Amino acid sequence: MSEKISLADLRIEYRCGTLRRKDLDPNPFHQLEKWLEDAIRCGCPEPNAMALATVSADGQPSVRIVLLKKLSHNGLRFYTHRTSRKGRDISINNKVALSFHWHELQRQVNIRGTAHEIPRSEVENYFHSRPKPSQIGAACSPQSQIIPNREVLEDAYNQLSKEYHNKPVPLPESWTGYDVHPFEFEFWQGRPSRLHDRFLYHRLAGQPNWIIDRLGP
Repeated sequence: MSEKISLADLRIEYRCGTLRRKDLDPNPFHQLEKWLEDAIRCGCPEPNAMALATVSADGQPSVRIVLLKKLSHNGLRFYTHRTSRKGRDISINNKVALSFHWHELQRQVNIRGTAHEIPRSEVENYFHSRPKPSQIGAACSPQSQIIPNREVLEDAYNQLSKEYHNKPVPLPESWTGYDVHPFEFEFWQGRPSRLHDRFLYHRLAGQPNWIIDRLGP
């Protein structure tokens, strides 16, 4: 990196908004839905993009961006291959973390929970609702596996495109969906002088109601 660029000196003042306890919905799912709608209206690029963190059998964390495809009281849904790194991690340790970041609104939402595979019928329905090129891309991808070059991937894609030109693409055996069931939400709003607003939703074991606490910035 150029000596003229100082990472230590890169900073902005966060002045887009505030977050007060009175602004919060008692239900964190409703609060997340409200912020997602704000991000969509604001024109944030890929407002449903979220970082997903998983942990391997030997305790090594990994993080990547996935897309939220459904939000309900059953959880936050995303799709992937169960043979991918994240799928393998979840099969061993289903404790995960999610993070949304909407730069234009100077907001974050951080979530901790557990990931659970959804019914195969729901995976099938969603898979066939996708554009056909996306279906073929999922079918030909050995996700997270080492491949010798891009040509191998493109050849497999072209072959499947011809094979399924006039017929449905079968749901790949390894392609699946997960619902993340949260046990903790944190809503973060950037504020000037780094005195950010942070609120944590959590609940005691066996209790239906969420507790809301303000956190230090």
